[in-house]
Amino acid sequence: MTAIVGAGAVGSFYGAMLARAGHTVTLIGRAPHVQAIAERGLRLHMNGQTHAVSLDASTDLAAVGDADLVLFCVKSPDTDAVSRQLAPLLKPDALVMSLQNGVDNADTLARNLTQAVVPVAVYVATSMPGPGEVHHHGQGQLVIGPINAAAAADAALMSRLQSVVNRFASAEVPVRVSPDVFGELWRKLIVNCAYNAVSGLTRQPYGRMADLPAIVDLQRAVVREVVAVARAAGQTIDLDASMAAMAAIATAMPGQHSSTAQDMARGRPTEIDHLNGFVVRLGAELGVPTPVNQALHALVKLVDVNRDAG
Repeated sequence: MTAIVGAGAVGSFYGAMLARAGHTVTLIGRAPHVQAIAERGLRLHMNGQTHAVSLDASTDLAAVGDADLVLFCVKSPDTDAVSRQLAPLLKPDALVMSLQNGVDNADTLARNLTQAVVPVAVYVATSMPGPGEVHHHGQGQLVIGPINAAAAADAALMSRLQSVVNRFASAEVPVRVSPDVFGELWRKLIVNCAYNAVSGLTRQPYGRMADLPAIVDLQRAVVREVVAVARAAGQTIDLDASMAAMAAIATAMPGQHSSTAQDMARGRPTEIDHLNGFVVRLGAELGVPTPVNQALHALVKLVDVNRDAG
């Protein structure tokens, strides 16, 4: 059984894909989402069609008890607290996959859990227009890999990762095993830092951002800073490839609003501390200036503070 912990747009999409392929899936999420699924199933809007997907849903973390595979999809600020709650509920041999933004969540999970933890780079555009519904806007592939050298040398774990590839392949979700999954996460972080805060602050989709040269210049400055921090942290990241990846996102998903924009629109806390904020903190530790990321982080935090005071 596959359990989705923190079943928002991303988790609900992958849960729906697995359930459509005949796999047993339980979504664990907010009460309105769970209630809507109980009443009419999960509605997956994809490729111009709406699919009513039947699966289990619960608000209770204990529903992970029978899962051999757990997709951990909670917002980054909640990783530590939720994983601590999860620890006594999991099967000893459960495999826990971190489908989250940022590069530090898998390490937090590994500190709190005895089960095997797998970092995942997620490349999908989704949104939740309302409880019980998820829209797929593009892509869907996952990149997974061992969390450290010891995990990479564990033949049994690597065999399990191949089983994950096969499970998702049966659901028409491409999954690739990478020996450098943290490099993948850093490359995704670069793109997130370039898009998320700007999309959230301006309430604009990626295509409109790309149409304004001043915004593109801002994004390129963000990318240069994040690449500098990544290199100082020991990552081998190519600047030109990072710039190209940043530009390609707007072409591939012109109508997409970032997850930060979606959180801000709903009045929810953002993950900005684990995106631009993470880069700022690590840059300070490593002596790498990050003034553009610092400005974007501060502006989003101002919105967060006003919301909390509100």
